[in-house]
Amino acid sequence: MKTLLSIGHGYSARALARVLIPQGWRVIGTVRSADKAEEIRAEGVEPLIWPGEDLPFDQATHLLTSVAPNEAGDPVLAALGDQIAAAKHLEWVGYLSTVGVYGDHQGGWVDEDTPLTPATKRGRARVEAEAAWTDLCRAAGLPLHIFRLAGIYGPGRGPFEKVRQGTARRIIKEGQVFSRIHVEDIAQVLAASIAQPNPGRIYNVCDNDPAPPQDVIAHAAELLGLPVPPDIPYDEASFTPMARSFYAESKRVRNDRLKDELGVTLLYPDYRSGLAAILETDG
Repeated sequence: MKTLLSIGHGYSARALARVLIPQGWRVIGTVRSADKAEEIRAEGVEPLIWPGEDLPFDQATHLLTSVAPNEAGDPVLAALGDQIAAAKHLEWVGYLSTVGVYGDHQGGWVDEDTPLTPATKRGRARVEAEAAWTDLCRAAGLPLHIFRLAGIYGPGRGPFEKVRQGTARRIIKEGQVFSRIHVEDIAQVLAASIAQPNPGRIYNVCDNDPAPPQDVIAHAAELLGLPVPPDIPYDEASFTPMARSFYAESKRVRNDRLKDELGVTLLYPDYRSGLAAILETDG
């Protein structure tokens, strides 16, 4: 039986499981709490608490890691690197990274061959983690695939609730653009790669329409029939450290490779179609 071992079974991995399980796959997912374990069990995933329980690498045919690096490096490699290297039978290994590895390009375009010049601490940690996974898998002969994800949104994760609550902010920074991706499109990209592995390949996972963040908020408000939040100049806005790191970089990310090589047709090629679908399903 095809079996996916998903380490850090979060939002994106849960979407992939919803694609694979109806196809007859077994999915084993790690979470950090008993509550999360029950959530994913209800979705047909076999839960394990990790760190804590031993992971069944011998039963897995495919491995996906969604765990972000920390100040000490990649925690999955630190704890499980030897076990992963010994799992020579794995048919596919996937690492979820971020387009933050490219750094700031002042609104210019980047693709998978663009040099990695991260502008933030988080971006630098991702570059180091990608390199560590590449080194381990190359030495062990494992079929690694790296997926650099743009800003993720989807059901339960979008701008509508903030607009409804009156907490959405339209921060205006001249020339600022972000790329985005609907979680269901992440799932279909991963499934397409699993179906046609190309070891060592890197894919940008984003939609066709990089856009200023304030435009997305405005469109969400219009879809809800609510007032568009007022403009806030960037220099006058307050930020969490995470939000500030996002605004430190501006780029447009190309996705030609996922379409040309994997044959993916995006379900939601821009934020307008994605937000409309969320509103229809979430209300």
